[in-house]
Amino acid sequence: MIRASIRIGAIGMFGLASAIPAASQGMMQHVDLASPEMASAEMTRAEVEAVVASATALQPADLAGKRLSGLDLSGLDLSGAILRGARLNKTKLQDAKLDRAILDQAWLVEADLSRASLTRASIFAAQMQRATLDGADLSGARITADLTGARLVGTLLTGANLSADMKNQSMGLMRAVLKSSNLERAILRDADLSRVDLEFASLKNADLTNASLRGAALGGHCAAASFANFGIEGH
Repeated sequence: MIRASIRIGAIGMFGLASAIPAASQGMMQHVDLASPEMASAEMTRAEVEAVVASATALQPADLAGKRLSGLDLSGLDLSGAILRGARLNKTKLQDAKLDRAILDQAWLVEADLSRASLTRASIFAAQMQRATLDGADLSGARITADLTGARLVGTLLTGANLSADMKNQSMGLMRAVLKSSNLERAILRDADLSRVDLEFASLKNADLTNASLRGAALGGHCAAASFANFGIEGH
């Protein structure tokens, strides 16, 4: 049973988030993920390691815009790395350290980040459809990524901010999209899920203690489960 103690406001707004355009997060239909630009790598793991080794606290590893799709970067320490706009589709990042990393506008479609550490990472407008983050730690992270169909089983999201960015709506409402995602046993204590898209997501045995779901889209199976477990009557 999902633990209660949840701040839920404006119940009638549950459908609002899904009704607002999010053009900036609907890029998939215009991109060929099989193209060399999206599916190949311009660097080897050894070359990535060399960039990381030369990084300093004042000059973090800069891999912005790099094509790194399909690489095995498991266990690599990329803490603080700048990966803005990088292509990491189907990249293996299991057990990698990405604490405080900047992954804004990055592509991580079907990437494997199992057990990776992304505490306080910036993941703004990233494409992470069908990514795997089982057991990953995203505590304190800022996330407005498209995680449609992603796996976040047992993922730690304590204090994470997945809410809508109300200051940047020129291309549509930017917020985390977790439609049809698997959040079973995820830890979402004190997380901000305001206006997040959780339609058809699985929250079985998730810990939502003190999480905010104000204005979140809870349609489909997720809504039925949520209302039953939160003791909310009606919509």
